[in-house]
Amino acid sequence: MNRFVARAVLIGGRRCNWYLSAPSPAAEAAAVVVRPFDDTAEHCWASIGGAQWRRAMSSAAERTSAVAEKDRKETAVAEMEKEKAESGVLVSSYWGISRPKITREDGTEWPWNCFMPWETYRADLSIDLGKHHVPKTFLDKVAFRTVKILRIPTDIFFRRRYGCRAMMLETVAAVPGMVGGMLLHLRSLRKFEHSGGWIKALLEEAENERMHLMTMVELVKPKWYERILVLTVQGVFFNAFFALYLLSPKLAHRVVGYLEEEAIHSYTEYLKDIDSGKIENVPAPAIAIDYWRLPKDSTLKDVITVIRADEAHHRDVNHFASDIHYQGKDLKEAPAPVGYH
Repeated sequence: MNRFVARAVLIGGRRCNWYLSAPSPAAEAAAVVVRPFDDTAEHCWASIGGAQWRRAMSSAAERTSAVAEKDRKETAVAEMEKEKAESGVLVSSYWGISRPKITREDGTEWPWNCFMPWETYRADLSIDLGKHHVPKTFLDKVAFRTVKILRIPTDIFFRRRYGCRAMMLETVAAVPGMVGGMLLHLRSLRKFEHSGGWIKALLEEAENERMHLMTMVELVKPKWYERILVLTVQGVFFNAFFALYLLSPKLAHRVVGYLEEEAIHSYTEYLKDIDSGKIENVPAPAIAIDYWRLPKDSTLKDVITVIRADEAHHRDVNHFASDIHYQGKDLKEAPAPVGYH
């Protein structure tokens, strides 16, 4: 027993310099007395305190390093946000999606995200504005009368405020191409067949009409009640045209053809008021100059002229599509008029 205790004490003594004292006669049979050296005890506790001090200093250094790293990251983020705000360019994301640097022909930076330089074009101003499809069949007459009836509330509400009229017209005119292209797209998926390019042609038409709207918004600031009217008209017209295209594509395209004829008439009246001085011929918006490749000194009259030419092209495309259906054929059997826009 005494031997075991002594061995344990000796093992522990190696760590803090303990020693065994000689046993007194009274305690010889009871236990072994263990005493520390006075001078080495201080050294032992100093060692323990030094270890604690080193751990404390190490923890403090780690905390300081973590705070410094956090400050560095926050500073980097702040600099990125500042750079983004100054340049207007989105910082490249984790997914690697970023737009390459694009310039105009004169070397200046391309300012638009909604369309690219290769999507711009020059409108065909030589197009015949006076074409008209004379309604002969019953469906043609229904389409023609429907459009004429729809024009009545528009004339009452807008009168000769052609800027606001054009804005409302373009919110409606951009719907048919999207609906027709979407339904042809779904049909192509269902039947495992090509569309003959008509999906692209109709979606190009919808995008072109939307760009008309973006241009008019730069010229005319819609009032709150006009915005509500746009929401209402668009909701009703989208669902009505969707159902009509499902039931009779030839009637749907004929309606759009007559709507475009009315658009040509409205823009012609718009130009008359500009020429007469009733509407100020202000400089053309920058978005219109870039989209239609207009001269830098173009005016509102130039913008309305190219928009009217676009509407004449849409008139021809939709009357042509309706004629294809009247002949009992599918659109894919006739080449689509792509490449105008």
